[in-house]
Amino acid sequence: MKFIGIIPARYASTRFPAKPLAVLGGKLVVQRVYEQVCEVLDDVYVATDNEQIEAAVQDFGGKVVMTSVHHKSGTDRCYEAYTKVGKGYDVIVNIQGDEPFIQPSQLEELKLCFHDPQTEIATLVKPFTEEDGMEAVQNPNSPKVVVNKNMNALYFSRSIIPYQRNQKPEDWCKHHIYYKHIGLYAYRAEVLEAITSLPQSPLEMAESLEQLRWLENGYKIKVGITKVETIGIDTPQDLMKAEQFLKKHAK
Repeated sequence: MKFIGIIPARYASTRFPAKPLAVLGGKLVVQRVYEQVCEVLDDVYVATDNEQIEAAVQDFGGKVVMTSVHHKSGTDRCYEAYTKVGKGYDVIVNIQGDEPFIQPSQLEELKLCFHDPQTEIATLVKPFTEEDGMEAVQNPNSPKVVVNKNMNALYFSRSIIPYQRNQKPEDWCKHHIYYKHIGLYAYRAEVLEAITSLPQSPLEMAESLEQLRWLENGYKIKVGITKVETIGIDTPQDLMKAEQFLKKHAK
């Protein structure tokens, strides 16, 4: 199977404008993401709506494709980029442009999901640990996932799921493995085409989680497990944390 990675990188961001062009450890954030994934996939492109980002990617030798400024999601931007790059790939991997510490092992785990011919969409989760504490589990900015015995997602929520009726809340992590969703997706090409034409769904609008649209329309989302912790960059404060993380883990 052939896998192409698409890194959506838009300029506008309410909390951190021009985020892809922020400098982390002497390199652009988008460059770090690109370099982390380019050796694991058959091809990688940055998909942007901004000429400055386009020029920056070209400067560090990356591949880039210009896309519309009107996309409401990274999934839509991925599909436009895929159609412009040209077909010939079995799976498109949607890699967030603000995850400079994404690991090759995570992508390999995602690729393994497609050994199952029934897999339509795949994503990753990371188990919360007791050391993380209930505060981390309760954080609505960390969506939770419940899965069935075949490791297909049953539901994603910003709330804690499942609720443990017969246990004290402070003991919930001792009695159940809670999964934190890692926002990394891969789609079969024909599935990506189909889901980008779907209208927003009630559950999606309630939780502000795009993947619920796919579940509501009957698509299956295969879930792989990673134990790797990464740092996403949503704000300038996150960039400072990422600098500290980079210094601590520099080889």
